[in-house]
Amino acid sequence: MNRIDLEGRVVVITGGARGIGYAVAQRALDSGAAVALWDVDGERLKRTQGELEGKGKVSTAVVELTDEASVNQAVEQALTAHGKIDVLINCAGITGGNGTTWELEPDVWRRVIDVNLIGPYLTCRAIVPHMLKQGYGRIVNISSVAGKEGNPNASHYSASKAGLIGLTKSLGKELATKNILVNAVTPAAAKTEIFDSMAQQHIDYMLSKIPMNRFLLPEEAASLILWLSSEDCAFSTGSVFDLSGGRATY
Repeated sequence: MNRIDLEGRVVVITGGARGIGYAVAQRALDSGAAVALWDVDGERLKRTQGELEGKGKVSTAVVELTDEASVNQAVEQALTAHGKIDVLINCAGITGGNGTTWELEPDVWRRVIDVNLIGPYLTCRAIVPHMLKQGYGRIVNISSVAGKEGNPNASHYSASKAGLIGLTKSLGKELATKNILVNAVTPAAAKTEIFDSMAQQHIDYMLSKIPMNRFLLPEEAASLILWLSSEDCAFSTGSVFDLSGGRATY
């Protein structure tokens, strides 16, 4: 596996305690970065920190991403621990279970939007000013192929991920001349713990839509995400990169 050059960079990863976020943290450390892992699960964060600390500098913060004060506090903790923030990777997300739009409860619908869309807005809002001061930054938002196509029985998740694509495009244009690049990736399903919140019928549906006939591996996602987080990504911003195994239609 090639080594992406992130030497001396500081990478904030939301949802960093598990799944794609964990794989990104591993690869970032192997590439010379320090990482600040944010997650709502404090116990899992402790375990993850213990597993990764031998690879490099790891800090953690328990964060409720939908709460502005919690996000701002985590930013200050990261700056205290590392001195700067070069990269923000918005990995945290929830599915909210499955059901038709008219069957899903409004509080469930709102919670998915809050975590998957409002959360990244708040993290970007808090971190971008620091990137502007230093004249450098990379932001990668983890959207989903569902945000392009709209999965049945997942309107809340699909809408949140479509919104994240829109946020990426707008922010990318706003920062295009500031040496801060903002991109999104749209994975098909990766077999992580998020499957525990999905119906088996929905999991089977997602697999049936992938021409490569398998789920994404978290380490495959980490490869693209961290290239987008590096200086090698120099002329792409406001863009959406496919990780769907051939599923994406645009």
